[in-house]
Amino acid sequence: MQMMNRAGAPTACVNSIRTGGASDLLRRVEESLRSRRLVRRGEKMLVAVSGGLDSMTLLRALHRLSEQWRWKIVVAHFNHRLRGHSSDADERFVRRAAATLGLPVVVGRGEVKRLAKKSSVSVEMAARKLRHEFLARAAGQRNIRVIALAHHADDQVELFFLRLLRGTGGEGLSGMKWRSPSPANPHLTLIRPLLDFSKAELRTFARANRIGFREDATNLSPDILRNRVRRGLLPLLRRRYQPGLDRIVLRLMEIAGAEADFVGMTAQNWIVGGGPLAVPKRNRCSAAARLQKSSFENLPVAVQRRILQWRLSREGVLPEFELIESLRRSPGVFVSVNAQRSVARGAAGELQWRAQPAIRFNKRGRRVKLERNAGEVNFDGVSLNWRVEAYRKFSRPLKKTGWEFFDADRIGDEILLRHWRPGDRFQPIGLKSAAKLQDLFTNAKIPRAWRHEAIVAATAGGEVFWVQGLRIGEAFKLTPHTKRRLVWRLQAAR
Repeated sequence: MQMMNRAGAPTACVNSIRTGGASDLLRRVEESLRSRRLVRRGEKMLVAVSGGLDSMTLLRALHRLSEQWRWKIVVAHFNHRLRGHSSDADERFVRRAAATLGLPVVVGRGEVKRLAKKSSVSVEMAARKLRHEFLARAAGQRNIRVIALAHHADDQVELFFLRLLRGTGGEGLSGMKWRSPSPANPHLTLIRPLLDFSKAELRTFARANRIGFREDATNLSPDILRNRVRRGLLPLLRRRYQPGLDRIVLRLMEIAGAEADFVGMTAQNWIVGGGPLAVPKRNRCSAAARLQKSSFENLPVAVQRRILQWRLSREGVLPEFELIESLRRSPGVFVSVNAQRSVARGAAGELQWRAQPAIRFNKRGRRVKLERNAGEVNFDGVSLNWRVEAYRKFSRPLKKTGWEFFDADRIGDEILLRHWRPGDRFQPIGLKSAAKLQDLFTNAKIPRAWRHEAIVAATAGGEVFWVQGLRIGEAFKLTPHTKRRLVWRLQAAR
């Protein structure tokens, strides 16, 4: 990061707030805090400050308003240790800013990359987890119940597209709330007083009041999806498709949020009521009463999904759409959720759990010589018919169920048919590098039990070139340089 002022040059923090546009921002922030009852007069407040434009603007606005509202503000900064000396410089900058304003500051540090690697999550997700745990810990130690975050309207729009691209429902598309429980401690409240403001408005306020901040160089990295959405997708959509994109998306998020809240409330009422209830005669005509009387099967699909989502989350299970749909559509059928247990849905929408029998790796295997031009071999209930033929003119093979086509010379004269083994890696066609076979199975939604029965084909040297249920290997596909091709057909053994 680098500390910037309106001219792009380094600057120091200035404690005074100028009038004009600045007073309008303060008025709107105060109105949001008051009308939404985000924080009470005289309350303690932890303000999360990274040192960037957004959080420095939030800090200055809340500090200015605290004179009237008698808030007791504590500045909190988390050093992610992701950018070496720059991260440490951010920390020093926030400490100086807090000292200039006469505010206490608490700093936390964490090894984000280590957690990301250990938990097999993205650096961004690991950073978020450690940051929220620090904020919750800092608030708890100081008997603070409110944590202020600097998310703004541009963040909402970016989040909408991030969740849209990852696949989410109405609740996810509704974005961040003005008030929400901390993911690290539900007894703490996160507030976001700047959700009404665009990044441009915050920048104008900072320039007008000479508020120093530091720019984070990682915000320019194309390796981060959020940056590609911010710097690539959104400008393209605004320029070529919809100049009013932000206004429309924010309106859509508000609509989706209101509808998601209604579905959630309906589902919660049905759950709390224990399912179908006898409704007093005078109330039987209302829509809510009809829903409360309904059996699970007769509830609207959206309410069914929310009930299952809530019940899975209560059990610590990630409520993925495919899992929810499997339960919703097939009552009584057990679905594996992890290596330890599986779950089924009862007729009344309740979840039934049972221990998952241990699945062991299948060690069976068979070596096959491809010395002749054609042949057939049976392995573990399947029959493999194969032939090797000259290949003179390159063309993309037609897709036929059970048929596969390979470059015979790249595979060699011997193959090994076997099953998944620990540590297997595979590079399907179209993938830039090899990945763990376990991750590929997960991404392809292949059932856990079946993964151990899928046929794996490897060269004599041990390189996997085909996995049943996945694409062929990138290094073994047909190319204009192919001289011979291996054709095979896999079917149930006769």
